[in-house]
Amino acid sequence: MSPFPRPDYQPLEPYAPDRRPIPVDLSDNTNRWGTHPKALESVRRADPEDLLRYPPVYADRLKDAIVRHFDIPPESVSTGCGSDDLLDSTFRAAGVGGEGVVYMPPTFSMIEIFARMNGMSPLPVNRPGDPGPPSPFGPLPDPERLLERDPALIYLCRPNNPTGEVHPRAWVEELLAAVGSGGPIVLLDEAYADFMAGPVDDFLREAATSHRLLVLRTLSKAYGLAGLRVGFAVGAPQIIREVEKSRGPYKVNRLAETAAVAAIADDSGWIRDICNETRVQRDRLVGELDGRGLPCLPSGGNFVLIPLAPHTPSAPSLTVPPAADTVTAALRDRGVGVRPFPALPGLGDAIRVSIGPAHEMNAFLNALDELLI
Repeated sequence: MSPFPRPDYQPLEPYAPDRRPIPVDLSDNTNRWGTHPKALESVRRADPEDLLRYPPVYADRLKDAIVRHFDIPPESVSTGCGSDDLLDSTFRAAGVGGEGVVYMPPTFSMIEIFARMNGMSPLPVNRPGDPGPPSPFGPLPDPERLLERDPALIYLCRPNNPTGEVHPRAWVEELLAAVGSGGPIVLLDEAYADFMAGPVDDFLREAATSHRLLVLRTLSKAYGLAGLRVGFAVGAPQIIREVEKSRGPYKVNRLAETAAVAAIADDSGWIRDICNETRVQRDRLVGELDGRGLPCLPSGGNFVLIPLAPHTPSAPSLTVPPAADTVTAALRDRGVGVRPFPALPGLGDAIRVSIGPAHEMNAFLNALDELLI
């Protein structure tokens, strides 16, 4: 009789971040300005029949809205219950026992978990450090290094969570060229792409015609729909077909689809204005932290990562040990939630702070000041 659970699955633990209510919660990278007003209005007008019937099998109305808004062929789009669902579905479609998933830590914490859940081998590739240990401050590895262990999947997050780094476009293009038409699938997670500064610099349209690229997006961040769990993926039709088979039916509920369609179709500039204000507050927070001797990593997302080890001799000390969990608990005691990241490679302990309106950034800075001497 086969063991239950299987041996490679048994060590996994349930995902359990601290979810206790708190006045200013800056731990989830969600939209702190609120949900998209058109989405909210559409849910309030929903027909009770929407709760009685199953949703469309593959969220056709949502696909149509994505196709129109992003100018992407319909056969190149899949949808899911958040982009996590599509990640999991892709892992499952690729998950021949023992196949590898390459990623560069630190990155989205669920990648190793999805790999193990689907019987795959997580294959972290550290960045070169010069000198000392590998570090996210160091250069990116040569793309060929990501192919050395013959993985089935390569995962990249751009901007990267939790560091905020935006991998240079030329480096991503070099990786795709090295992969070619017969290499691993490159999963490019663009959950935070809306918050990047400057002209549009995503890979959505390239994914629709690429043989090995799958781009993932979510409406949980800029659109403010985290509670409804809506994501989509763009890739070549032959990739999308396999993701759809793995994904299964009815993954986007009717209310979520209705809200997502309203938000995507809106051309009022609401998303643009939210993202612009996020960048303004992000830059302000970076300056405030720098002035306190706590510089954070450059970020293209709606968050910043703050290493807790002082970077200058004149940097103030913390009144609590500079450990991620300790600082997080001390901030929670003062009504502000952040996400702890203990022992990151090349960085040590750090905290991640989501960007919100000015009054929430002030609340965080005031709570932080109480911990600095």
